[in-house]
Amino acid sequence: MKTTYIRFSLAAVLLLGIYSCKKGEVASSDMEAYANADSAAIAVSDSISSVATMKVKDKQFIKNADVNMEVKDVYETTISIEKSVQELGGFVTISNLQSNVISEDTYNTSDENAVFVKKYQTENRMQLRVPTERLGELLTKINDQKLFLNSRQINAEDITSSIKYAQLESKRIEKNSKNISELKSNKDKVELDNENMAEDNQQQLANMDATDNLKYSTVDIYIKEPKIRVAEIAITNTKSIDDKYKFDFFYSAKSAFVEGYYLIQKIFVGLITIWPILLIGAAVFYFARKRKPVKKQPDAEA
Repeated sequence: MKTTYIRFSLAAVLLLGIYSCKKGEVASSDMEAYANADSAAIAVSDSISSVATMKVKDKQFIKNADVNMEVKDVYETTISIEKSVQELGGFVTISNLQSNVISEDTYNTSDENAVFVKKYQTENRMQLRVPTERLGELLTKINDQKLFLNSRQINAEDITSSIKYAQLESKRIEKNSKNISELKSNKDKVELDNENMAEDNQQQLANMDATDNLKYSTVDIYIKEPKIRVAEIAITNTKSIDDKYKFDFFYSAKSAFVEGYYLIQKIFVGLITIWPILLIGAAVFYFARKRKPVKKQPDAEA
C-alpha cells in the first residue's frame, strides 16, 4: 500500500513539472472522441516508468520517450526494434545506422597478398511512432535489448486544457461564420470570410496534429556498441606490384635515347626558326671585327 502511494505521488510530481498547454490549438471531433475513449490496461515490467502507462481520470496526455543505451550488436538490435514496432502497430520514421571509422591500416602478408584492417564503432539514431496505449510495452521490449542504459526520459504532456479550449474556439469560428454570412455582400465581407476560412483551416491542421500526437507516441532512440569492432579484409599486396614495375633499366635507357633524339630535333628546328636573328648577329660581329683598329707592334731593339 505504501509503495503504491509513493508511485502515485512521484507520478503527480512529474506531471506538475512537465505540464504545459498548447495555446491557440483547437481539438476536432476526432480528438475529442479519442480524449473520452478508454484504453485497455497494459502490464509492464517494473523497469518501465509508470509515466508510460499512467492514466488519470479526466486527463489526456501526449507521451514521448527518449532512450540512450549500449547494446551488443547495433544492427541486430535495430532489426529487433523495428520488428517490435511493426508488431505493436507502429512505424519507424528515422533509422540512421552508421559505422564511425577509428583507424585504417594495411598489413602485407606475402608478395601477393595483404590484409586491410579497419577499426570502427557502430551506432544508430532512430525515431519511432507507436500507439500511445502500447508505449509501455514497446519500452519493455527496448529495455530487454540493452547492455547498459545511459539515460531514459519519458514525458507526459497534459493537454486537457487545450482540448477544452479547442472546443470553445470551434464554437467561436462557427459563430463568426454565421455572422459573416448574414452581412451584406461587399468587399469587406469577402475579406472577413477569407480570414475566417484561413483560421478554420489552421485550426483543422492543429486538430489533426494534436489527434495524431494523442494516438501515437514518439520514441527517440540512440544505440551504440560499447567496444570497438575490427574488420579484416583480404586485398592484393599493391607494394609488391609497384616494386615489380617501378623501374626497368633497358626500357628506361631506350626511352632516354629516343627522348634525346627528339630533343636534338627540337633544338635544330628552333635554330632554323630564328635564322634571321642569327644572320643579323653574324653580320654585326663581322663588321665590328673589321672596323676594330689593329694595334701597332713596337720596334724591336737593335
